[in-house]
Amino acid sequence: MASRSDTKTRILDAAEKLFAERGFSETSLRLITSKAEVNLASVNYHFGSKKELIRAVLARYLDVFMPAASLALEKLQHSDGTASLNEIFSALVGPLLDLNKMRHEGTRIFLQLLGRGYIESQGHLRWFITTHYGEHLSLFVKVVCQSAPHIPPAEMFWRLHFTLGTVVFTMASADALTEIAEADFGEQNNIETVIRKVIPYMAAGVAVPV
Repeated sequence: MASRSDTKTRILDAAEKLFAERGFSETSLRLITSKAEVNLASVNYHFGSKKELIRAVLARYLDVFMPAASLALEKLQHSDGTASLNEIFSALVGPLLDLNKMRHEGTRIFLQLLGRGYIESQGHLRWFITTHYGEHLSLFVKVVCQSAPHIPPAEMFWRLHFTLGTVVFTMASADALTEIAEADFGEQNNIETVIRKVIPYMAAGVAVPV
């Protein structure tokens, strides 16, 4: 049993790294098995298909992040008054950074994986996330809408996707952006400072009157 568990973990670790670096479409199962030092039959045995492997890679993070994010948002709801968008987005920083405790550079890898799914139009991932984590997503949308009641639902749909796109671009370009900021402005940034820099921009964009 331990051997099977180790094999499954090796496959997930190898797939995660390759998916984040190369993307889902450009990463073949053969490349994953080579890096994990297992045979193709092992991937089929544990996951059944490449799509199921992609979902399993993301689930390792989502199973930790989503409940923690919901808990942070529920604490905001219990405070007096309606939370601001800046407070709502900031509440997600802790759960995001806690992914670094799960594995080295977990925050960056998770956001890169989300970005890959967004850029590459992995429709099955949207189905997987909304099906398995819909309750958490609904809570997020609810508190955001409560904070910006002047934004119509259809407009909020677009703004939240623009927000996701901003996060995707920022994380995909984080290394280059931090290098430029250091060279041109003498700034020293890490993943947390980059995330916190983008929050006021996103909050303002979501709330600006139609």
